[in-house]
Amino acid sequence: MDLKRLDELKSALDAHRPLPVAAVRNLNEVFRVEWTYHSNAIEGNTLTLLETKIVLEEGLTIGGKKLREHFEVINHAEAIQYVQDIVERNQPLSEHVIKSIHQLVLKNIAEDAGAYRTLNVRTSDSQHVPPSYTHVSEQMEQLIQWYDEQRQSLHPVLLAAEFHFRFVYIHPFSDGNGRTARLLMNLILMTYGYPPAIVKATDSMRLRYYETLEQASVEGQLEPFNQLMMECVMDSLQAYLFAVGEE
Repeated sequence: MDLKRLDELKSALDAHRPLPVAAVRNLNEVFRVEWTYHSNAIEGNTLTLLETKIVLEEGLTIGGKKLREHFEVINHAEAIQYVQDIVERNQPLSEHVIKSIHQLVLKNIAEDAGAYRTLNVRTSDSQHVPPSYTHVSEQMEQLIQWYDEQRQSLHPVLLAAEFHFRFVYIHPFSDGNGRTARLLMNLILMTYGYPPAIVKATDSMRLRYYETLEQASVEGQLEPFNQLMMECVMDSLQAYLFAVGEE
């Protein structure tokens, strides 16, 4: 997978713009459900894809499932809508936007939703130790500065992927970092006209996702993670092209 192939697919999609209204409406609904399901499932939510769809579209609760899991579904869908609004209004990425996304992700779940962590943490099954909570605010300011500096020169897909990595490296919140990172990555992709990329919660991709993040965090090798994110972007571009009638 290389950037040239992604550029070709992106150009092919752009040639169809403005996209048919019916196709966009259908794609938005499909991606809202699938993005929500996979992002939550990666973090351990046990609701199936169909159950996620039922919760979102019919407002029903699923017997035998935790209330938190229902909130995670509803919250994530609201966060997607917020991200779409940010993109449509061309509002710049900022710490306020980041905290607002996190607040939506953990609404009714955690008291510190939308607030940087005030304790030191370790992530399970990882050698990486996130920075002290005393440095989080400074490092998040530096992350936004890095983004503003790099967005003019770095390819949008690499910009989104590396932002994702740098965010989880800092691990600014006590919980919900993964879901927030993937929302932020897609906010960046959508800002540049790409469809949202979905990291699938299959056993193989979930393992590869965590392994490549670990490799980037511990060894400084970002290329394997970038490759995985490029594949996710390609899958979404192909789904959009199929929806507008291009094989």
